[in-house]
Amino acid sequence: DGCARQRGKKDETKMAPVPESVLKKRKRDEQWAAQKAADREAQLSALKKKKKVIFKRAEQYVKEYVSQEQDLVRMKRAARAKGSFYVPAEPKLLLVVRIRGVCDMHPKTRKILQLLRLRQINNAVFLKANKAIMNMLRRVEPYVAYGYPNLKTVKELVYKRGFGKINKNRIPLTDNTIIEDNLGKHDIICIEDLIHEIFTVGPSFKEANNFLWPMKLSSPKGGFTKKRLHYIEGGDAGNREEKINKLIRQMN
Repeated sequence: DGCARQRGKKDETKMAPVPESVLKKRKRDEQWAAQKAADREAQLSALKKKKKVIFKRAEQYVKEYVSQEQDLVRMKRAARAKGSFYVPAEPKLLLVVRIRGVCDMHPKTRKILQLLRLRQINNAVFLKANKAIMNMLRRVEPYVAYGYPNLKTVKELVYKRGFGKINKNRIPLTDNTIIEDNLGKHDIICIEDLIHEIFTVGPSFKEANNFLWPMKLSSPKGGFTKKRLHYIEGGDAGNREEKINKLIRQMN
């Protein structure tokens, strides 16, 4: 009886052998968990660094915009003191909004509107103000309203109506990583970079502007006055210079 009891005790102390496949799986799972944790830590630290860079850039842009405004005021005052006028430089950026549909449209006019990416009514695009673009706009003037947007208008449009073109899809700009993945090679890593590039018509304006999907605006609050007449004649079509900002406020 004593021998049998001792044998039972020995059997109890011996552990059941764990299969080798289970041990391998455990080891692999532990390695994966450790790798995941390390990757997450690296991602978080990289994100913190990137946030700092983005914040610094945004601050720098604000300073730049404020100094530009102050320079303009200073120059105007200096000119007034001398009894003359200060003529600011020609604006480099245009904002074009399509205000009319396709009825009675010449094929060439339709083609120009397609080239300008204005395929739908109330679509808006940013353009570089140069001779070629101005000639094209002259051809399609009865169908569009355009002018020179200010910083507030550009910001509001990009933040509220900004969508990116990614693999021919219209993707909302909900995260800075979307912008960085597509425009990082042009040193545009966040939405403030994108706004700065568009507003200042920087060296990568073409790429930044092509990345932005044409903005789909609403009909203006209170409606248009008369689409068929030019703005100068009391209508809505054509160049309205700085007054475009008021129209965009009604449509955004």
